[in-house]
Amino acid sequence: MTDIAAPTDSTAERTLGILLVSSSAAVFGLTGVLTKSIHADPLTIICWRGFVGSILVALYVLWRRHRSGGRETLRLGWRGWLLAVEGALASIAFISAFKFTFVANVAVIYATAPFVTALLAWVLTREPFRLQTMVAAAVSLCGVAIMIWSGFGTGNLFGDGLALLMTIGSGLYMIMVRAFRDTPVVWAGAVSAFLLFVLGWFVTDPLAVSTRDAVLLVTFGASFALSSILWTEGARLIPAAESGLLGSAEVPFAILFAFLFLGEVAPAASMIGGAIVLCAVFAHAGRDWLMARSQRMASNIS
Repeated sequence: MTDIAAPTDSTAERTLGILLVSSSAAVFGLTGVLTKSIHADPLTIICWRGFVGSILVALYVLWRRHRSGGRETLRLGWRGWLLAVEGALASIAFISAFKFTFVANVAVIYATAPFVTALLAWVLTREPFRLQTMVAAAVSLCGVAIMIWSGFGTGNLFGDGLALLMTIGSGLYMIMVRAFRDTPVVWAGAVSAFLLFVLGWFVTDPLAVSTRDAVLLVTFGASFALSSILWTEGARLIPAAESGLLGSAEVPFAILFAFLFLGEVAPAASMIGGAIVLCAVFAHAGRDWLMARSQRMASNIS
């Protein structure tokens, strides 16, 4: 079997990369639907999602390591363990958020993660904060403010808060990924998922689930692993700017799936705020993609 990361025709590679990353966004978009479809509590959900997901991702990492002749390290060190723990905490907030607010709210708030990451990187490491990112962040903040303001008195505010907390956690995670370049990030993700299984096993009763929930929990774990693998393989084949733009599609996918499978329609204020955030996200990602494309064309001409 040919390694899909091996050099092949550039057009075929790009097409495959686009397909894989887009598929990853679609699969990840099912997170809200699966969480709300399972009757078990959030800790039981993350327990079995972590168990199934960690096994499948671990098998993928071991396969990749075998294909590379054992060159990829599995040693986490303190940096890898820090990534695993931080990722686990963010996942708890992420899954719990869906139980307390609309899927659209969680998806849209999470879409601001690139701007939150940029802001945190500037605060913590003084990484330059680009003007276009600053403008897009300000616009998206207005959209999020509209969504959260509409949650006052509706019972959705707690879920929106969890989604915001998860987004901040994701921003910290991305900063650590960039800082810990020699750390096996995907392997740390598998360990993070397993930590969630261990936590859920000791603080809840993971075996007290119906047959229906058990099937959905296994599906959820498999979808988590599949989206992670598709993203990892696809991102190897296309530029980072293009990966970021295609990855943003998970937000409309999540909202569409919530409507199709749950019949969930968010309030008008959430839709308005979400539209503002999505415009900022896609405009920012699209500008990055156009700039990267122009640079590639210029280098090819020269």
